[in-house]
Amino acid sequence: MERTMVDRREFTIASILAMLSGVTITISGCGSSSPATPATPSPSPVTDVTGTISANHGHVAVVTSAQLLGGNAVSLNIQGTASHTHTVELSAGEIAQIRGGTRVGKDSTNTNGHMHTVTFN
Repeated sequence: MERTMVDRREFTIASILAMLSGVTITISGCGSSSPATPATPSPSPVTDVTGTISANHGHVAVVTSAQLLGGNAVSLNIQGTASHTHTVELSAGEIAQIRGGTRVGKDSTNTNGHMHTVTFN
């Protein structure tokens, strides 16, 4: 007598069809002493987050996935293709907010008489 394995989906479908047809289903253990572990959804992968920069003229602000996973405070150089640089300081709490999808806006340092607001998410 050959036994075949049935996955959860097939079992569920068969159970529903049996209940609808009035058949009784008896479930017995598979002989394993450990309980089945429920499937848990995989978390979404953490990816780089690019900020939107006000009055932008070539600057780029990116928090990398490594920085997001590290969870530490970060100092971003947002020069990009601009002829000068600005820095944006993000605290560990702000990094956690960005990783969680919360909108975070920060002002850059003032260089050449101006600054930018960088918004993540």
